[in-house]
Amino acid sequence: VQLQASGGGSVQPGGSLRLSCAPSGRTFSSTTIGWFRQAPGKEREFVTAVNWGGGSTYYADSVKGRFTASRDFAKGTVYLQMNSLKPEDTALYYCAAGSRNARIITSQVRNEARYIDWGQGTLVTVSS
Repeated sequence: VQLQASGGGSVQPGGSLRLSCAPSGRTFSSTTIGWFRQAPGKEREFVTAVNWGGGSTYYADSVKGRFTASRDFAKGTVYLQMNSLKPEDTALYYCAAGSRNARIITSQVRNEARYIDWGQGTLVTVSS
């Protein structure tokens, strides 16, 4: 099972990027898909999550109002639209998926231990 994260790149502050996450060897079905990021010298942190079935979304306070998670049923892909990017958004962004049979409960969506499949990461650099 692999999750393919793509769409990273270099942008100036205030710019936008859209990341994609597509599965290989599984489908997202009823699960929760999360985005996490790890900046140089820092621990990995939760960014956002979306429930594939119901569409509920969850955001870290640091990205609320700027980032939007969504899913495309036809393409079987999850997206992370990132607007108004800041230098502190610079990080390696990972997508991850939970159990194939059920969503992750709300109180645990920020817990990376609840996610069982991970992508390789895509680098986002925000710099002038």
